[in-house]
Amino acid sequence: MDISKLLDSARLQSLTVAAIHVILILVIAWVATIITKKLLKKMKAYLLEQNRFAEELSGEANKRAETLTRLIRQAVLIGLWVIVILMILKEFGVEIAPILAGAGVLGLAVGFGAQNLVRDVISGFFFILEDQVRVGDVAIVNGTGGLVEQINFRTIVLRDLAGVVHVFPNGAVSTLSNMTKSWSGYVFDLGVAYKEDTDKVVKVIVLVGEEMKRDATFGPLMLDVPEIFGVDKFDDSAVVIKGRLRTKPIQQWTVGREFLRRIKYAFDEAGIEIPFPHRTVCFGEASKPFELKILEMDRNTPSAGE
Repeated sequence: MDISKLLDSARLQSLTVAAIHVILILVIAWVATIITKKLLKKMKAYLLEQNRFAEELSGEANKRAETLTRLIRQAVLIGLWVIVILMILKEFGVEIAPILAGAGVLGLAVGFGAQNLVRDVISGFFFILEDQVRVGDVAIVNGTGGLVEQINFRTIVLRDLAGVVHVFPNGAVSTLSNMTKSWSGYVFDLGVAYKEDTDKVVKVIVLVGEEMKRDATFGPLMLDVPEIFGVDKFDDSAVVIKGRLRTKPIQQWTVGREFLRRIKYAFDEAGIEIPFPHRTVCFGEASKPFELKILEMDRNTPSAGE
C-alpha cells in the first residue's frame, strides 16, 4: 500500500510538473505571439511611411504592406505553434522523434513534388517585398509587355494591347522591366532635312514643350519640360535629334502623341522640312523619267486588232 501511494504521489507530482511546464510553454507562446504581432504592425507602419515618401497611392501601399505582414504572420505563427504542440507532447511522455522523422520524410517528398510551386511562392514573396512591380504598372516580363492586372504569390498576370492575357509563374520570370515605376519617359527621335539649322529646330522643340507644360490638360501629366539631348545621328535622309519627356506613370504615350502632333504643326509653321525617303529612277544620262518612257512604249505598241 505504501508503494502504491508513493507511485501515485510520484505520478501526481510528475503530472503537476508537466502541467506547470505546459502552462509556461503556453504563456511563452502567447507572449511571443503578441510580440510578433506588434513587430509586424511596426513593420507595416514602416512600409507605409516608405511608400508615402515614394508618392505611392495609399490604397496600393496599404495593400502591399498588408499582404506582406499577413504572409509573415501566418508563417511565424504556424511555425511557433507547431513547436509548442511538439513540446507539450514531449511533456506528456510522447516520443516526438518519430513524428519529426516522419515530418522530415513528408516534407522531403512534398519538396520534391512541389518544388516548382515552392519556387514560385518564394519568388512572388520577393517580388512583393522588394516592390519590383505592382498592379496597374506597365511591365515587360520575359520579353512580353502589358498592363499588370494581378500579382499573386504564384503568378504575374499581364494583359497586352491586343487584350491577350499572359500568365507567368513567378519562378519562371527571368527578366522583368517596369516601365512605370515612380515616373515614365517618352524618348523621341525627330528627323529633319540636312539643310535645316539644328539650333533653330531645337528652339522650336523647346517652345512646343514649354507650351505643353503650361497647358491645363497635358501640363499636370508632365514632370518637366522636354530634355533635348541634341543631334543623335546622321540618317540616310535626315538629321536625327533625340530627346525625352518625363511624365507621371503610364502617361508617357498620351503626352508623347500630343507632343508629336504639335511638333508637326510647329515644324510646318516654321518651314522646317521633315524628310521622307523618295527615289527617281532614270535610264542613261539623257533618258526621260521611267514612267514617261513606259507611256511612250504603250502608245507605240500596235494593238491586237491592227
